[in-house]
Amino acid sequence: MIAVIAFTRAGCQLGQQLAASLEGRLWTTERLAGELELPSAVSLSDWTRERFADSRALIFVSAAGIAVRAVAPFVKDKFSDPAVVSVDEAGRFAVPLLSGHVGGANDLARRIAAVTGGQAVVSTATDVRGKFAVDVWAGAQNLVITSRELAKAVSAALLENQTVGISSAYPIAGETPQGLADGAGELGISIAPTMKEQPFSRTLHLIPRAVTLGVGCRRGTPPDCLEAALAEFLQKNAIPRAAVCGLATIDLKRDEPGLLALAEAHNWPIRFFSAEELTQEQGEFPPSPFVEKTTGVDNVCQRAAQRAGGTILIPKTICQGVTFAAAMGPVELTWET
Repeated sequence: MIAVIAFTRAGCQLGQQLAASLEGRLWTTERLAGELELPSAVSLSDWTRERFADSRALIFVSAAGIAVRAVAPFVKDKFSDPAVVSVDEAGRFAVPLLSGHVGGANDLARRIAAVTGGQAVVSTATDVRGKFAVDVWAGAQNLVITSRELAKAVSAALLENQTVGISSAYPIAGETPQGLADGAGELGISIAPTMKEQPFSRTLHLIPRAVTLGVGCRRGTPPDCLEAALAEFLQKNAIPRAAVCGLATIDLKRDEPGLLALAEAHNWPIRFFSAEELTQEQGEFPPSPFVEKTTGVDNVCQRAAQRAGGTILIPKTICQGVTFAAAMGPVELTWET
């Protein structure tokens, strides 16, 4: 959600225009809420705290100072903060204040300026100097940034006109940005299914957020056991948790409390397949007589991963009594953002 807040009648008029154009929602002060038939932000501090939790972007139709003071207590880092933009009541200047790249505040400011006919005031160094921004590009390509420090190092190197290496397991459409070059180097970017490869002395791994985990477990397995097994599987195979986009298993597990709790804890969708559907999958699947007797199919986790996720990345693996397999969906990359 894009949350918009305005504090005057003129500000609310612009705020309504922005909310309509950007598919957002407008709030105003308690004083104006009844008159303008808008939801009220009784406490700006409470409103800001709540929006940091439930919104991907906040727009303050106000002086920048009001926005800065409102968000200051809740700022963590650019990888988790929502985008924050301040725009004046006349719509002349849209100023990204927080999370310009990863959160998309710079792009949001440009969208606001397009609506108002004003100007986006972007100050991030890579934008000002026209350099490749790895965090912006990774976000646009749905890639997980595995190291904040190395991402900063890449940006710093490019700003100093140093060459940064690039290694990709997937084709990337378009022209490679200036400053990036194939081949080994001291610092570089690796785009691959896992973090196992180290093509550079200092490697920033970008992992596609396209991993589906197939899961098999005994009835009644507690959530903490599943969580521990998951952590072991991901660590063993060098897959960042953020690269996982969902779970898959047999439909006999629809009411399995531990598995449902695991999915909910990580906000992962979970897909269920019948034994017949899993049996239809083609490939080499390590069989288990016990699993076949219990479920009607010789292998649950790997078949489910393939059925839901695509190409098998990691075959059936047993971790603390729980079976996992990982499949990677299609990955299409372009240098355009």
